[in-house]
Amino acid sequence: MQRRGRISALFFTLLISTALIPAVAQMSRKATSGKDFDATVAEQAKQYLEEGRETFRFDTFGSEDFWGGKLKLHEAIAGEKTGGVGPGLSPQKALELGLKVDVNAIPKDVAEALNKGEVDLKDPASTLVLLKSNAVVGVTGFFSEDGKTLRSVGIQCSLCHSTVDDAYAPGIGHRLDGWPNRDLNIGAIVALAPDLTVFTEMLQVTAEEVKKALQAWGPGKFDAQLNLDGKAFRPDGKTAATLNPPAFGLAGVNNHTWTGAWGTVSYWNAYVGNLEMHGKGVFYDPRLDDSEKYPVAARTKQGHKQAEEDRITAKLPSLHFYQLALPTPQPPEGAFDGASAEKGKALFNDKAKCATCHVPPIFTEPGWNLHKAEEIGIDDFQAMRSPDERYRTAPLRALWDVEKIHKGGFYHDGRFASLRDVVEHYDRHLELKLTDQEKGELIEYLKSI
Repeated sequence: MQRRGRISALFFTLLISTALIPAVAQMSRKATSGKDFDATVAEQAKQYLEEGRETFRFDTFGSEDFWGGKLKLHEAIAGEKTGGVGPGLSPQKALELGLKVDVNAIPKDVAEALNKGEVDLKDPASTLVLLKSNAVVGVTGFFSEDGKTLRSVGIQCSLCHSTVDDAYAPGIGHRLDGWPNRDLNIGAIVALAPDLTVFTEMLQVTAEEVKKALQAWGPGKFDAQLNLDGKAFRPDGKTAATLNPPAFGLAGVNNHTWTGAWGTVSYWNAYVGNLEMHGKGVFYDPRLDDSEKYPVAARTKQGHKQAEEDRITAKLPSLHFYQLALPTPQPPEGAFDGASAEKGKALFNDKAKCATCHVPPIFTEPGWNLHKAEEIGIDDFQAMRSPDERYRTAPLRALWDVEKIHKGGFYHDGRFASLRDVVEHYDRHLELKLTDQEKGELIEYLKSI
């Protein structure tokens, strides 16, 4: 009896200790020792990288049921001559709207025809050829079995957070994942949809009001909170939409979005996948139950989404990993003056007070990187739409590129057209009393980051 008691006690001790050991430590003996453990980690990193890239570039999360099934956007793309409605979306018009084409995905025969000028870029049928080839960055076409009729369209993360290097032609080239598409006129594209009922019912406004809000966004902007608070315009009458942010250089950075305390990269992936891309998944955020702050979200229960089929949650770990692996593009030779940049670096870390918040080498605060509007000297409209009612210290990344990455200006809404404007703003707000020469040197350093 005593022996049986000792065995029971031993079993109980083992059971409790096993429950307290982290799951990763409960792996096989082989995987948790020496080189075998390192190999296991390396293999998982490789798997996450590959799966995350595939998800980022090609996974629609089932969003085709929304963009095609509800908005019928595919009908506007196809045009009436190929079973849709209206004039259709030609490759020329698609490029004008900022959509990008992956040159590596264009079939050889189509590429040869393009080179010979044999592809009619004004014909929507040519757009369908590109969609069949999965060559339109961030958009997947779903066709009938015979391949003749476009049945639906879905979107991917890369639609807004990738562009191309224009190696073949403007808008056609090799993918640049993580680079924001500042040419993409999302609002104008969505406004093409034949049926906006889902938006009119959500926002409780007319179709004309929905189109007015969408068309006000302009290239490179998107309003990720319109579906929460219904605020389409700022008090000054300008659009409430913000610029598409870069998705590279996020490793070590807290708070992923322009404004306060929404969450890190993984939160925003879940938020966008479920509530903006309208994929099929599960999303939880009880903060959206605040009917005063988020009347639309509270009424439509967006903080408690439970789709019957979850095509998002399982993809979040690898998607997160891939995004954190995306490096900040380095400035090309000649992008800045080296001697001036060295002097600017000293100013950045001392007199100009930049490093107080933009702490090198991540160039944002390591920790709670949020500030009230009065701290940075701007209005609080966008900040007040966020849970913490603050602005994030944006990590300074690839400031040398104003042709793609920072096209449309700086700050969340592009209010500052140039780095000079940003420096002048802080010189006034913080009473730095920088000389013109010092301002120039500081700008050269910023371009070197």
